[in-house]
Amino acid sequence: HVDALVRGMAHVEKRSPEPLSEVSRIEHQLALIAQAFAGATPREVLDTARSIGNQIADEQGGVPAGEDRTINEWTSTPTDDGRLEVSANLDIVIGEKLVSAIESLAGKRPEPDGSEDARSAGQRRADALEMILDAAARAASSGVADLVAAPKTQLNLTVPADTPDAAALQWLGPISQTLAKTLSCDATVTAIIVDGEKVRLDMGHPQRLFTHHQRRALIVRDQCCVKCGAAAGYTQCHHVRHWADGGPTDLDNGCLLCTSCHAQIHASGWDIIMGADRHPWLLPPVEQDPARTPIPAYNRRTMRLDGVAA
Repeated sequence: HVDALVRGMAHVEKRSPEPLSEVSRIEHQLALIAQAFAGATPREVLDTARSIGNQIADEQGGVPAGEDRTINEWTSTPTDDGRLEVSANLDIVIGEKLVSAIESLAGKRPEPDGSEDARSAGQRRADALEMILDAAARAASSGVADLVAAPKTQLNLTVPADTPDAAALQWLGPISQTLAKTLSCDATVTAIIVDGEKVRLDMGHPQRLFTHHQRRALIVRDQCCVKCGAAAGYTQCHHVRHWADGGPTDLDNGCLLCTSCHAQIHASGWDIIMGADRHPWLLPPVEQDPARTPIPAYNRRTMRLDGVAA
């Protein structure tokens, strides 16, 4: 518990853009200590610290460490005996998708003679990863996995009724409000409303996504990520006015963004607007351009900022 308290406070301090005041530091320390004495596990104390850090990031700007895509890493190294060692450091969304996909296929199954599954939990997860790779290979070879309809992963988002800003994913825990809005754009998210004792009060339906035909229409119009130009197959459908804020799921409220730009749009000072020409335009942060001069979508960058743009 002491280790969780120390690590938790270190996380909270890292998430604050400015050094914490003595009053704030004591307030956060008391919150974590009180939870520990109330019977919380070390893991729960750390999750609370992450929630506090997420709230600080939402209020003061910045991206929580668990949601920072710029520090993602994946390395694979062949061993001397012909095996493969894999090491990864992934943001919470990719991690949640990976764990969800593996756990959904890693259940026990009886042996051919009816006896109990002899595989360890680690072996079952390794077999599940192979099943996922085989399924992807079959889909690619059959032409089913085209670049128009990107596959979706089911994510469960728990939202406390009394503190909706303390939302958390099923496997990897607390997330910021900014990420919660990002997930509502293009991932199948089921929001589960719970009370203070984590008893389910309501289970929402999956968030409304852009349909296959709408995605095709966006590809015809935008051709690529409207911000950086990444190929359409690497993009997600983004709600210009956030779905969580009541934005409709239609072509005049949608555009294509790659995963990196999608995260940046939600977490930074960049904005997207729909012009009178019914095409998306980007507004840079004030720090980059005080006038916030509209920038056309990537596939239309040869246009002059006059005429229809004005």
